[in-house]
Amino acid sequence: MKVIIPLAGKGTRLRPHTHTVPKPMLRVAGKPVMDYVMEDVAKLGNVEQVVYITGHLKEKVEAHARSAYTFPGVFVEQKVQDGTAGAVELARPYVDQPVLIIFVDTIFDADLSIITNSPDDGIIWTKEVEDYQRFGVVVTDANGHMTKIVEKPSTPISKRANIGLYYIKNWELLYEGIAHTLKQPANKGEWYLTDAFQYMIDHGAKIRVVDVAGWYDAGKLDTLLETNRVMLEKGRASQPKDGLTNVQIVEPVRIEGGATVRDSNIGPNVVIGAGSVVADCDVRDAVIGDNTTLSRCQIHDSMIGDNVVLEGVAGAVTIGDHSEVRV
Repeated sequence: MKVIIPLAGKGTRLRPHTHTVPKPMLRVAGKPVMDYVMEDVAKLGNVEQVVYITGHLKEKVEAHARSAYTFPGVFVEQKVQDGTAGAVELARPYVDQPVLIIFVDTIFDADLSIITNSPDDGIIWTKEVEDYQRFGVVVTDANGHMTKIVEKPSTPISKRANIGLYYIKNWELLYEGIAHTLKQPANKGEWYLTDAFQYMIDHGAKIRVVDVAGWYDAGKLDTLLETNRVMLEKGRASQPKDGLTNVQIVEPVRIEGGATVRDSNIGPNVVIGAGSVVADCDVRDAVIGDNTTLSRCQIHDSMIGDNVVLEGVAGAVTIGDHSEVRV
C-alpha cells in the first residue's frame, strides 16, 4: 500500500504560528499533530512508501519526516495551490497499488486495520456532527456505501462529516476521476478530491462509509486548544520531578522536562514547553512553546510560540515565535 499525505497548505487560520511552523507540525499535548496520525499508519505494517505533497515551509516538513518516521518516503512540491485533487494528482507517478490518503491537520480514533480485508473499492471515514453546515457531508445508501458528498448543506441531508481520511483500493478509477475533475471548471481556483470520489461512485465504485470513534480538529485556534485538552486527558499529561516551586496544578497539565515553574497556578489544559520559565503567573487552557518566558501573566485560551517573552500580560493571546510583549 502507498500512503499520500497532502501537506502543502499555508494554515492561514493559525497565523501567526504558521508563518514559522507548518500547520501539521504544530504541537498538541507536546507532540506534532502529524505524529499522532503517522503512529497509526506505522501500526499497519504494510506501507511500501509515503508520498508527501509539500508546499508551505516544505524544508521543515521534509526534515521532520526524514528524522521522525522510518517509512520510505518521497517529497513532491505542490507549487500551485490548486486544491486537493491537484495535490493527489502529483502523487500519480508513484502510485501503482491501493492508497491511503490522509490530511494530517486532524487527529482521529479509527481502526485502520479494516482495510486489510475490505471487499470494497474504497473506504471513507466520517464523524457525525451537529454543525453539519460547516462541512462536506457524506450521504449513504441502505448498505452503508457512499452515494454522494455534499459541501456545507443547508438542510440536514446528512450529519456525517468528511474528515479527510480515505482508503482507495481501486486506485486506477481514482486517478481516472481526478483526471476528469481537473478538466472541469475550477471552483474558486481549486479542484476537489471529493469530485473524483463522486466520479468513482457514478462509474460503479462501492466506497464504504465508516464512522470514527473520535475526530479532533487542529485547524484553528479554538479547536486546537480543545484537541489539546482531549489529548492531555487521554494520557499525555505529565510533570517533571524537578523545576517546580510553589506551584498549584489543576490537571490535566503537561510540563516538559527542563521547564521551570514557580509561584504560579497552572491548569487545567496547559502545556509548557521544554526550557520555558513561568513565574508568578496564572495560566489555563493554553499551549506555551519551548524556551519561552512568562512573568506576572494571567492568560487563558492562548497559544504562545517558542522563544517568546511575556511580562505582565493578561487575557487570551496568540503570540508567534520570537516575540516580546512587556506591559
